[in-house]
Amino acid sequence: MFDEKTRQDLKYYVYMLLDPRDNQPFYIGKGADNIVYKHLDCVITQDDTLDLQYERIKAIREAGENVKHVIVRHGLTEDEAFQIEGSVIDTLTYCGMLKSNTAIRQNAIEKGLMTSDEIVRRYNVQPLEKIGLDCLLININKTYRRGNGTDAIYLATKETWLISELKLPRIKYVLSEYKGLIVEVFKVESWYPKKRLKNKTIDKEHNIKVKIEVTGYGFNGVVAQDKVRDLYINKSVAHTKKRGSSQVFRYKI
Repeated sequence: MFDEKTRQDLKYYVYMLLDPRDNQPFYIGKGADNIVYKHLDCVITQDDTLDLQYERIKAIREAGENVKHVIVRHGLTEDEAFQIEGSVIDTLTYCGMLKSNTAIRQNAIEKGLMTSDEIVRRYNVQPLEKIGLDCLLININKTYRRGNGTDAIYLATKETWLISELKLPRIKYVLSEYKGLIVEVFKVESWYPKKRLKNKTIDKEHNIKVKIEVTGYGFNGVVAQDKVRDLYINKSVAHTKKRGSSQVFRYKI
């Protein structure tokens, strides 16, 4: 435990827990006083998501080892600690070194990890007033993690969507929308069917749902030519969306 003098000098700090069996980090946290020791003793109760870390800590102890911990930065304000904690989580997650507490703060900081293209999109936003009749706008909020580039955008966009087969021939371009911005434009080369699960309500009164298998569609494609891409890339469609809308794709705005 930190003594009183040390606690006063520490102020807020960011800490990292590591598994001594492979020296890999499994949790990044922030706080003040003796929070790192409370975490190691599994006595923090305000965050249910810590249960997974506690299981990891207990497994390490049962293996006869002690959890390693380091203080990443100290002498911080609470806001500084929050910013640094998020930066470390983003960076280690992006490098594939941290998988435990990423769900808690993934993309929580608007100035977090981004590619240079994403920086440009954020600060050079213009509203998109219309899209071509041969275009499909697909929202990838649930399938894309910021900072992973064009290949990741393509994989998040290409499948599997419940689109009418009759509409497929006229769709030549797919616009990838992430949090209100068009982040990429793909030219469709071919469509293919693919099975997926869908929720079906069988009892509205009791809100009972079952999963059924249905046929959706995905596409093979490439990044669109510049003359098409430039019409849409980095444009905003946030002004066209209704508050709370969960619509996944649109043919027009």
